Amino acid sequence: MKSSYSTRATQAVVLLLAFIALSTVPAHAQLFRSTAKVGTTAAQFLKIGVGARALGMGGAQVGVTGDISAIYWNPAALSRMNVGSELTFNHANWLADINYDFAAGIMPIGEIGTFGLSIISLRVPEDIVTTVANPDGDGRRWDATSLAIGLSYARNLTDRFSIGMNMKYIHESVWSEGASGFAIDVGTLYLSEIPGLSIGASISNFGTKMQLDGRDLNFNYDPDDNVGTGPNNIPSKLEAGQYDLPLTFRIGLAWDYAPIEDIRTTVAVDATHPNDNVEYVNSGLEVTWKEIVFGRIGYKSLFLRDSEQGLTWGLGVHYGIPNVATVKLDYGFADYGRLKNVQYFSLGVRL
Repeated sequence: MKSSYSTRATQAVVLLLAFIALSTVPAHAQLFRSTAKVGTTAAQFLKIGVGARALGMGGAQVGVTGDISAIYWNPAALSRMNVGSELTFNHANWLADINYDFAAGIMPIGEIGTFGLSIISLRVPEDIVTTVANPDGDGRRWDATSLAIGLSYARNLTDRFSIGMNMKYIHESVWSEGASGFAIDVGTLYLSEIPGLSIGASISNFGTKMQLDGRDLNFNYDPDDNVGTGPNNIPSKLEAGQYDLPLTFRIGLAWDYAPIEDIRTTVAVDATHPNDNVEYVNSGLEVTWKEIVFGRIGYKSLFLRDSEQGLTWGLGVHYGIPNVATVKLDYGFADYGRLKNVQYFSLGVRL
């Protein structure tokens, strides 16, 4: 009976993922479409990956287990961490001096499942407002912020199959305008009969449209453009456009194997299908000694047109304090060509 139920549950989840993925592709779309839709979605910060380990492995994480950053890449993998509670904080000096931070925590509760909370924050430094008449500034200052808060849940349906999901509140603001929305992420993970091989799939940012609103959209309108006749100074408001979230479908493989004693190697590859660009592939390799010292290398956004992304690498040290906790320090580096580079620093505590 349990086996039959698990099989039906597995089939239902796979069909749900397939339906959502297919429903988001217009009927006229082709597999490798043009880049005509680049820049047509809101909340672009949701496309920035999290975690120094993930960055070092080129963002190939959908099928990878054992890292809390799965809360972003594939929430189903949270149920396969085989640890107690864990907290992590990730900071990056993003391109153009933008600050990008990620914080998350998870707590497994027996057979009920694993629960998590995550926060992603992106902040553009404050700057002066310039106009044609005042190119050096008119006395005002502006900034921009983006925020996503997510609640996560993951569970093992069988000894090999897991599901997970995030529910997210998203907010973006630029100067006096802001937009909010809600989205969900859904992920699955399957541990195959081949030892060490796992298969993952996820859909991220399936949700509402976002529309800017704020005081700077208000103005007074004169219908006949004549202050001497008709109604004047009618309170009016500009209506900003509505934009989809950056919906992303990922599928990936990861293979763990131990070629010699005390050495573990993980090879991973992901294929990504976004709704606002062409498909691309991420790949990565991780080698660890006694689960203490980690070395990583990867290649990001292969086949993505006009991309400045490419080689990535990273290092990590996980130090266990017996009967207390494990402290995790990770570093990731990504080459962005003419845009220089991005560096991630992650600090985690596993209880």
